[in-house]
Amino acid sequence: MEPVVIAGGGLAGSESAWQLAERGIPVRLFEMRPARTTPAHKTGQLAELVCSNSLKSNTPGAASWLVKEELRRTSSLLLEIADANAVPGGMALAVDRDRFSRAVTDAIERHPLIDLLREELWEIPAGTLTIIATGPLTSDALATRLQSLTGAQNLAFYDSISPIVDAESLDMQRIFRASRYGKGGEDYLNCPLNEQEYRAFYEALRAAEMVEAHAFEDTRYFEACLPIEELARRGIDTLRFGPMKPVGLTNPRTGGPPYAAVQLRAENLRFSSYNLVGFQNHLKFPEQKRILRMIPGLERAEFLRFGQIHRNTYLNSPRLLAPDLSLRLAPEVFIAGQLSGVEGYVECIATGLLAGLAAARRAADLLFEPPPRSTALGSLVHFITHADPANYQPTNISFDLLPPAEGLPRHIARNRKARREVQCEKALRDIEGWIARVGSADQRFSGPWLVPGLSMKSHRPKGGICVAAS
Repeated sequence: MEPVVIAGGGLAGSESAWQLAERGIPVRLFEMRPARTTPAHKTGQLAELVCSNSLKSNTPGAASWLVKEELRRTSSLLLEIADANAVPGGMALAVDRDRFSRAVTDAIERHPLIDLLREELWEIPAGTLTIIATGPLTSDALATRLQSLTGAQNLAFYDSISPIVDAESLDMQRIFRASRYGKGGEDYLNCPLNEQEYRAFYEALRAAEMVEAHAFEDTRYFEACLPIEELARRGIDTLRFGPMKPVGLTNPRTGGPPYAAVQLRAENLRFSSYNLVGFQNHLKFPEQKRILRMIPGLERAEFLRFGQIHRNTYLNSPRLLAPDLSLRLAPEVFIAGQLSGVEGYVECIATGLLAGLAAARRAADLLFEPPPRSTALGSLVHFITHADPANYQPTNISFDLLPPAEGLPRHIARNRKARREVQCEKALRDIEGWIARVGSADQRFSGPWLVPGLSMKSHRPKGGICVAAS
């Protein structure tokens, strides 16, 4: 059987490769790092998390929980590795990013049906099943090939990554541990600001020097990931309703809520570093150091990584993609990850899994049935392939994408939490039925791929594999 070609070893590409190989289909996975790096990546590991280390809420009933639960039931390799390498993050699934990417890399490298090529894919091979999952930093060469293939211009916006600080440099006399509303234990560090401190920080941020954009850069930020200086330009209280919101927090030193607060989340299980939640920015590095040290508790902070900004490239998916994530004008080519018009780690994993399943069905000359619209997976792919193509922007999963529950008793219909519980219950029932028809690996590969130091276990209702740190 001819191998399926995959360009990009990020979250989506790695998941696609695994799904194909587990169904006995050989894969040639191209990843240009570390031979050629990007402005955002720091390592040559597969599935490197370059922004936050959080895969969002693990609270049952949340939309981000629902899509993760569906992925767990659909034998997602990356979700199982994420669960196995979780660090405390309140009600969020946060991971030790180094252990996570190493585990993904080891699993992919050791699978005998995956040929990992550390080189850039320059051409989209004609007549070969191909998955393009090169992410927001798709190379100019491949972007040009995509433009030629689709007959449409790629769209671009700009995303940014948060700073990381050394835990030993924090002043714990000014910082308190707590999660909002007491949910999830004391997993976050909180830097409280009074009104005077907040206003001084705001004014310094408004006057800060930013990295100059190049003349060719059309800077369009994704609204869910705005840099803090952009938020500050929108009004003095915008930050207090965004990443510096004090709601749900009580400062134990004053007995009341702070005027504003900055939350820090652990980067690893050693608690040796923390990222500033929601503090992505495009400030010059010396300015970042000066201004962020104005935050109480960070006066002597040592920065392991400063915030940065980088280009995100994605296709106008409603115009270009079919429901199986293949290009309408080139059905042998599938698109996955942020390039497909989704935003978020879990959403990228989801499209990688679905593109892998669709390509596997195509390789076996079988039709691919997208997940039902009642599911988070189905609603996500339905939106990116059916939304209005005019001014299309990438999306995260949300209940707004799912069809409303119908025929509910009045007392449930009026209760949002109860409505969402009904939606989640139906989604999980329907995803199980879809897995039985399409998604399961009926002849799962059982070769000697297991990574030394990892154990196999299952924690989902139905079968599947789990890669966990032993």
